[in-house]
Amino acid sequence: MKMLEFVLKNYKNFNARATRDATLAYWRHVESGGKMFWAVAGAMSSAQLGITLAPAIRAGLIHGMSVTGANLEESLFRLVAHHSYKDFPEYRYFAKKDDTKILEERMRRVTDTSIPEDEAFRAVEKFIVPMWKEAAAKKTRKFWHEYFYDLVLTIGDDLYEGDPEECWLLAAARARLPLVVPGYEDSTFGNIFASHVKLGECEASIAKSGIEYMADFYDRYRELSEGRGIGFFQIGGGIAGDFPICVVPSIKYDLEEPVKPWAYFCQISDSTTSYGSYSGATPNEKITWDKLTEDTPMFVIESDATIVAPLMLSALLECKEHPGKAKKLIEAATGEGKAHAGAAK
Repeated sequence: MKMLEFVLKNYKNFNARATRDATLAYWRHVESGGKMFWAVAGAMSSAQLGITLAPAIRAGLIHGMSVTGANLEESLFRLVAHHSYKDFPEYRYFAKKDDTKILEERMRRVTDTSIPEDEAFRAVEKFIVPMWKEAAAKKTRKFWHEYFYDLVLTIGDDLYEGDPEECWLLAAARARLPLVVPGYEDSTFGNIFASHVKLGECEASIAKSGIEYMADFYDRYRELSEGRGIGFFQIGGGIAGDFPICVVPSIKYDLEEPVKPWAYFCQISDSTTSYGSYSGATPNEKITWDKLTEDTPMFVIESDATIVAPLMLSALLECKEHPGKAKKLIEAATGEGKAHAGAAK
């Protein structure tokens, strides 16, 4: 229980306190039978969030996800091309000629790491393009993530360079985790798919649209929100977060049907609060859109998700593995047990 103990002992104020409180509220919700939905923006897959995200999926700490098309494909890239990635810890001091050299080496830099063109993009392309063409020939249609689920489950482990236990896409595919990939056109393989549509080699309709994602998500949300309800855990902002959280007001106002509100909300973001920014909007603003309520437990952690999310997931995995011990540690640190005993008297 080293990570949980560390958080309980050291995280007392500011963003540290928000991290602690969000972690404990997450655990209370899941322990009581609730579910949790993750929205993942940014370049979290290239940053290897799968190291803790994949075990969390397997442990039943995550029950659905919304991810960008980039995060979806980059989880697969890390699995098949991990050894070919290059890191650039000195990137802050690069000149334009340094990045031009990286381009000439057929690498695509993402902050301090880079995705190899041939070992990642082109290697995956050899598998997925025939899948698209087969779908076109058979006139079948799938959601964008379903093509990637099928691919990651069918490639042989002889093609693995990364640790499959650290591939969140593989863990999600094996669990048939409900997934939405809004705006998938804005990704490398979205562009590749568009080129094959332009060349007349497949139809755009073989990939179900974002509208169809939402129409299907109505049903997925109803299923996930049964019982104790489902919480919303967001990394970054943009469409990965805004698309799925809108399902609640859409069911309520557009379908005119009863719906449970989100049961928890936490956002990790380094976006500063700013004018008109979704990423920088405070949770209270979402109350006015009927996405959250004044009773929803809300947390904002203004920090780097590559630091905070693995820490939180590690603590939650400890709680999942040793719930009894976790309960005692939490009660000792927060006084919850004493408070409950006093209320009982």
